[in-house]
Amino acid sequence: MSMESSCVSGGLVMSDHYFNDVPLDHTDPRNPQRITLYTRRVIGVGKPPDLPWLLFLQGGPGYPAPRPEGGRCGWLRRATDEFQVLLLDQRGTGLSTPLNSQTMAAEFFPTPEDQASYLAHFRADSIVRDCEWLRRRMLGEHVKWTVLGQSFGGFCLATYLSIAPQGLQAAIFTGGLPPLTVANPDDVYRRTFRKVVEHNKAYYARFPQDVERVRELVDYLDGHQVMLPNGSRLTSRRFRQAGLHFGLGALDRVHFMLETAFVTLPGSALPAGSTLPS
Repeated sequence: MSMESSCVSGGLVMSDHYFNDVPLDHTDPRNPQRITLYTRRVIGVGKPPDLPWLLFLQGGPGYPAPRPEGGRCGWLRRATDEFQVLLLDQRGTGLSTPLNSQTMAAEFFPTPEDQASYLAHFRADSIVRDCEWLRRRMLGEHVKWTVLGQSFGGFCLATYLSIAPQGLQAAIFTGGLPPLTVANPDDVYRRTFRKVVEHNKAYYARFPQDVERVRELVDYLDGHQVMLPNGSRLTSRRFRQAGLHFGLGALDRVHFMLETAFVTLPGSALPAGSTLPS
């Protein structure tokens, strides 16, 4: 373990820790490949250094741990009252051997099969084994910690309870509990479809004027190439992903987004950011 730096900010003492010898595959001791894990230890100013540990598992998947820009506020204020908090960039995110277009380039992984074989080591089970590796390294074999799992982090925490419950003092879920009583994913999707229909009905009941607006937008996207800032195409199927906001109860957010979907030009109405058809 190496400590890169430490600082005091917003009522928190923060220190960065890098672990450069983490096995890529915890289940195969013969595999020599190693990855780097990055963690940030956060403790309240003036708090004793021997407080119990709270590991935070970020939602996603694919997002690094939050950076405490606001200092000792929000959930960190409550957590640092009685814990020292460990913010982990899960493998493949942030500063923990990140997965991106550069690191997954063909010069390193020549074929899709090579990429898939490597990516198979970045799932929840590997993240949990990373956590246990860190716990033993930082706390010792017999010292437990509390884990807080947010969204996808909660999915990881459920896996933790299956793989290594002996490492947990307590498990705290926030909005990320996977289905535990269904036989297969099809049952989950059937229930999800019903929820999708309910949310759509609720949306159009609140904003009936958006029925025609959505139809116009879908028709336009099907008939024209509208490009996003990252260079990829905004298709009508991709536009429908805005319905993810319905699951958060943010019906108004989608409505206000649609307010600016079209830019009115002399003699035409085009989606914002598009170009005039030739």
